[in-house]
Amino acid sequence: MENSSVRHVLKISYYRRHLDFYFIGKYASDSDQEKFIPDAKYTETYKDLRFDYGLYYASKSFFDYATNRRILWGWVEEHDSKQDSIDKGWAGLQTIPRKIWLDESGKQLIQWPIEELEKLRDQQISITGETLLSGSTVEVKGITASQADVEVLFELPDLQSAELLEPSEVDPQILSGDQYASRKGVIGPFGLQVLASKDQTERTTISFRIYRVVDRYICLMTSDPSRSSLRQGLTKPIYATVFDIDPNIKTISLRTLIDRSIIESFGDGGRACITSRVYPLLAIEKDAHLYVFNDGNQSVVISQLNAWSMKQAEFATES
Repeated sequence: MENSSVRHVLKISYYRRHLDFYFIGKYASDSDQEKFIPDAKYTETYKDLRFDYGLYYASKSFFDYATNRRILWGWVEEHDSKQDSIDKGWAGLQTIPRKIWLDESGKQLIQWPIEELEKLRDQQISITGETLLSGSTVEVKGITASQADVEVLFELPDLQSAELLEPSEVDPQILSGDQYASRKGVIGPFGLQVLASKDQTERTTISFRIYRVVDRYICLMTSDPSRSSLRQGLTKPIYATVFDIDPNIKTISLRTLIDRSIIESFGDGGRACITSRVYPLLAIEKDAHLYVFNDGNQSVVISQLNAWSMKQAEFATES
């Protein structure tokens, strides 16, 4: 007999949209058959659960019995031209492996890079307790910004000052569109500018922006590659998602892994994940820069930032 406290996850790779969805639910017996009953139905809206809200598809998982964890790998396609792929001789790549587990609420999965990746960390730089005033930008120096692991914890101002939205406006595609993005924010956008050129003509922005909706607070997380490259003919969609935040918790975290053309970001401890693919012309190798920024009216504080250069992974070969 099925234990009613056990939760199951049904994963679906949607071929026509190249997106990975998942459903949390349970199995129930019906005559001689068992049926999976999801907690929520597929709505074709932003409310549907996804492993990643960026360029992420065809993921596969396995259970690692040695460490009692489930590990997920995903596929990231190219967003340059077909000819570029022909010239390179390959197309697409795997994301970093992530461990996944059920959130305490039971309503979603949490994802986080596996601990083994920390063995690739090299030079480190830290920033503690630095206030980001409205319109300020701070460069993170001392690491290789084209291949880095960045963890930052932001201390938020009083959330009562956040912009008020109508419930009908809560849609990440709407909020990341020109109409809303052009407005000066109150709490945010703030976050990271990665794979940026020195003059920031090229940059990919990963940001948070806080809103108030009736009696709750939400965070809009975006990964914006629209200015990531001076190259022409590239596909540069803005990826976004929204999630509720607890007003009693005064901080929000962001971890971003950067590897030349791929950017994987984990917001709020892995509750929201966005993967982007970018092809800068200027911000490559030693000419890539990393910045922390705040474009909102309210100041935010870098409670703690740690960033590392990342070494090349080593692969065992058969003798």
